[in-house]
Amino acid sequence: MSSRTLTCRIVITAGLILTTAPLAFPQATPRPAQDPMLANGPPIWDTNHDGVYTCDEWKKYADRLFTSADRNHDGNLDKSEFETIRKADATLADADFGYFDENQDGKITRKEFVEKPNAFILRFDTNGDCRVTPDEIKAGSAPKTPQGPAERPRDRFH
Repeated sequence: MSSRTLTCRIVITAGLILTTAPLAFPQATPRPAQDPMLANGPPIWDTNHDGVYTCDEWKKYADRLFTSADRNHDGNLDKSEFETIRKADATLADADFGYFDENQDGKITRKEFVEKPNAFILRFDTNGDCRVTPDEIKAGSAPKTPQGPAERPRDRFH
């Protein structure tokens, strides 16, 4: 066998090993995507830092956000002022102006903004007491397991 043929076989064999080797190694299990509502850490509006997030704390925080964004102090937010809020809080980065502008008049009043339910509380407050506890966050962010077929309800004769 010539040295040229041997070199070709070695190169082809090495190429095959290099291209198929990743298939032979165990693949890393993809990590589940982090919940977007929790990705930036707990909400910063927990004013007393007790780990319980209340509607009152949200409303106070929303009121402060509104005041800082209302640059012309007219008591309303226009679309450009609303952009300030979207930039100030990561949880509101994707917020829609129309969601807060309840009467669709092109401006958001303090009441429209502050009284609008918070998505975090809507999602995690499972018992409806306007308080989100660490246990509710844990339960609300646990991966959902597939449910088997539901057992057929039995009547009293079977």
